[in-house]
Amino acid sequence: MRRAALLTALLALAIAPAETRAERLVTSLSNHQVMVTSSFTGEELVLFGTVEQDAASKPRQNYDIVVTITGPRQNLVTRRKDRVIGIWTNVDSRFFVNVPSYLGVLTTRPIPDIANRETLRRLGVGIDNFILTQRIGTDLADVVPDDPFRSNFVRLQRQKGLYLEEQRAITFLSPTLFRVDIPLPAEVPFGAYQVDVKLFADGAMIARENSALEIFKVGFEQFVANAAREHGFLYGLAAALMALVTGWLASVIFRRD
Repeated sequence: MRRAALLTALLALAIAPAETRAERLVTSLSNHQVMVTSSFTGEELVLFGTVEQDAASKPRQNYDIVVTITGPRQNLVTRRKDRVIGIWTNVDSRFFVNVPSYLGVLTTRPIPDIANRETLRRLGVGIDNFILTQRIGTDLADVVPDDPFRSNFVRLQRQKGLYLEEQRAITFLSPTLFRVDIPLPAEVPFGAYQVDVKLFADGAMIARENSALEIFKVGFEQFVANAAREHGFLYGLAAALMALVTGWLASVIFRRD
């Protein structure tokens, strides 16, 4: 009896991984490197993907896709102003620690319809469920979505086009092939980006795929930035000499005899 029960349990464990691997994602970005010049006004990348099924998997009618793009992590601060003796001044502030400088969430349909609240929160699906750690006194913690500092931080990032959440932004071209446009604003931060694609079916995540892209400056601006970073003394000396020469030329040109 015990041997039969043990064999049944082992068989269940052996079958379970095969079921989780029954479907997998294959994705491809239109461009893994975005070069920013002085005339850069933003760009729109295209991500294509397909849901691959093995022979043992049962065909499904509907899938849900969630694409989350996160930019370089950094520390940011949000300040609250209030009127003090008739003057608007900063009265409180909150530090956001190691949060994405860019955060985009694109889905096939409204996020609450994809999975239950606990699953969405556990997987960080959507801006409201994404962990944005704050320093509160000596503690580090994430807070509820309607916290005033958190909601205003998200609002300001949205206004800059750096945080976005677009539902029904992903289009299925066939039952298993999909595409999504990823907007990048003109003020997009430079650095490495992560693209996380989650596949849902029947309220559960059944597959996941990650890829990366890089955004960097090119041209004269990048040359100046590299010079300032790598040769600080020479860069400062050149800037001072340029200022002196410019001032001398201006005095010669506009000199009155």
